[in-house]
Amino acid sequence: MKPLLLMLLSLVCASAWAAVNLNSASQQELETLSGVGPAKARAIIAYRQQHGPFKTVAELDKVPGFGEKTVKKLEKDLTLSGPSTPPAK
Repeated sequence: MKPLLLMLLSLVCASAWAAVNLNSASQQELETLSGVGPAKARAIIAYRQQHGPFKTVAELDKVPGFGEKTVKKLEKDLTLSGPSTPPAK
């Protein structure tokens, strides 16, 4: 019972810490996000190159193809610092 509990706890913790760094993620890492395909990933990278790093996750709604609802849905999977640890698909 104890090993099973530890395994479940580690899975929950790992998924809670999974986050893609909006400021440094590659196209491939961005595409791991739900609803983000190649075109949206490229749009995020182009926005970063043109405007510099994101100051808030909410700023993602300024990227073509992203609205407030989409940003709200993705915010739990995004970070602005640290390494990207994309969620497992």
